[in-house]
Amino acid sequence: MAKQLTSTRRRKSGGGKTAADPREAVFAAAMKLAGLQGWADTTMADIADEAGIGLDALHRHFSGKPALLAAFVAHVDGLVLAGTDPEIGDEPVRDRLFDIYMRRFDTLAPYKDGLRAVARELPRDPALFACFLSGPYRRSLEWTLEAARIGNWGPLQPLQLKGLGVIQAAVTRTWLDDDSEDLGKTMAALDKALRRADSIVASFPFGGRRRRAEQAEAGAESA
Repeated sequence: MAKQLTSTRRRKSGGGKTAADPREAVFAAAMKLAGLQGWADTTMADIADEAGIGLDALHRHFSGKPALLAAFVAHVDGLVLAGTDPEIGDEPVRDRLFDIYMRRFDTLAPYKDGLRAVARELPRDPALFACFLSGPYRRSLEWTLEAARIGNWGPLQPLQLKGLGVIQAAVTRTWLDDDSEDLGKTMAALDKALRRADSIVASFPFGGRRRRAEQAEAGAESA
């Protein structure tokens, strides 16, 4: 069912294409080199050479590797947002998030080897890792909620983002190790994580009220 849903949504979202980003060659070069020699050992000069541009041109776009990584995350967010169906709000919340994350993994697929290196090495630099979590990663989670048409929890938004971040990190680890063509393990892990999160949220007093309100609204629309 989950796989069928994703395929349907991809067909409906296929028209949201954007113009090619000239930075894509840089992102591809950075992730290729990270996969070959590690993220820590990849220099900006290496990336410029691999991308076929001058170091000065690279400097005009990115102040360093942290900025490049942040721009890469934002670039992927933009591609995912461009493919979001405007009618996604008609689907259950769990299905919305399932679709968005599977499209994210599709978008990240060409960079998988490099991302494995980044995921392995980034935690070894505590300062950079903390900056990444509070900056690019947090903004990415916020845009994921926007894409899924999920409202802000107000004062409890840090808890909301933390919960979504735990799901994303756990399922991404599964995806990084999943080299199957159909990503069966990834889909199973994502479905399990979203179902568990759904049940946890429903146990909160406000979560139960929110779910009942959504169910009532859905019933009224179908009547």
